[in-house]
Amino acid sequence: MRDNTDRRTAPQDKLGVLIPGLGAVTTTLLAGVFSVRKGSARPVGSLTQLGWMPVPGGASPRRALIKDALGLARLEDLVFGAWDIEPEPADAAAERAGVLERAHIDAVREELAAVVPMPAVFDRSWVRNLKPKKIKKGRSKMDLADQVKRDIEDFRSRHGLRRLVMCWAASTEAFRGPGPAHSGLKAFESGLAKSDPRISPSQIYAYAALDLGIPHINGAPHLTTDCPALTELAEKRGVPIGGKDFKTGQTLIKTSLAPALRDRLLGVSGWFSMNILGNRDGLVLRDPGSLRSKEAAKLGVLKSILDPDIHPGLYGEIEHQVKIHYYPPRGDNKESWDTIDIFGWMDYPMQIKVNLLLRDSILAAPVMLDLILFADLAQRAGRRGPQEWLAYYFKSPMTAAGRAAEHDLFAQRARLDSALLEF
Repeated sequence: MRDNTDRRTAPQDKLGVLIPGLGAVTTTLLAGVFSVRKGSARPVGSLTQLGWMPVPGGASPRRALIKDALGLARLEDLVFGAWDIEPEPADAAAERAGVLERAHIDAVREELAAVVPMPAVFDRSWVRNLKPKKIKKGRSKMDLADQVKRDIEDFRSRHGLRRLVMCWAASTEAFRGPGPAHSGLKAFESGLAKSDPRISPSQIYAYAALDLGIPHINGAPHLTTDCPALTELAEKRGVPIGGKDFKTGQTLIKTSLAPALRDRLLGVSGWFSMNILGNRDGLVLRDPGSLRSKEAAKLGVLKSILDPDIHPGLYGEIEHQVKIHYYPPRGDNKESWDTIDIFGWMDYPMQIKVNLLLRDSILAAPVMLDLILFADLAQRAGRRGPQEWLAYYFKSPMTAAGRAAEHDLFAQRARLDSALLEF
């Protein structure tokens, strides 16, 4: 249902946030939002909560917080629902995820415990390294999509909601390219009815959301709405979509450093990236299919930024490798190393070393929050289809058909800032 509220005035009703995947990122997001509501934490890393923007009009330039200038949904008005393969509520899920200290969970335990996941749509052929405890069963994939729709409508009715956003935060699915069922909406719906094996669980969720007119964000690197069928559905229903794969750590730094090297016309002969992580995402990525999805997202950024066609002598023969390893002792605290081989004046070789020790979910939670609030803003503004201005947040940004994705972090931020002024 379209919200007719002036988008620069904060809506007075609740915003439903539906999340497939009640794991480390989601529970960290929820605990943070609930803590900010109580005044016991700050929303560090969130542009929507701490960022400023210029405000037009008046005799002298002035600025305001983005959340106020654009009338974004307030944190107090977010209502959360989720699906997961584990039946435990969000407080127990947060403890199992091992991201947050017990004291921080206890401070918002009542609010977390109220978020009890619905049974998930799950298929082990797409995520091999997880064993589900509570999943949906259906006669066909269309039946599963209808079950998700009923979950959404029940959630909407139970909480008296007019506006909702869905954001995928479940595990990375195996890498598979589009098939005939993805070529158009009619073919996709036929594929759902026939349980086409090329249609993934994430696409079942996306179809259900889009068909109900709900914006969809994909926080993982696999194929979901970035196919003709679901893009067609988003356009038909007048719904914004965005993705894919939250840009948080190593790729955030890579898309910052690469533009600096390019702008100084320093050559790059090689870029080797290594990652170790021990959370559930790392376990999932032990499967070669899921790993391929993640590596594809990470590998795609350099060529776009450095543009070897313009300077083939500087960037035409880069050896770019990305390695990801599951290392349980680290849990959610991942580590990455980058060794960058560059060359300068008279082709003298040099090196750059970057070592990051980061908390994966701590970085992802504010990105997820911003995308949810911006997707709702786009919906209220009548935007539909891929939201290219949200590329700032993704490793593999979605674009309109035939358009190349922008990966330069600074160009992405300029596009985002420009788009915000248009709302």
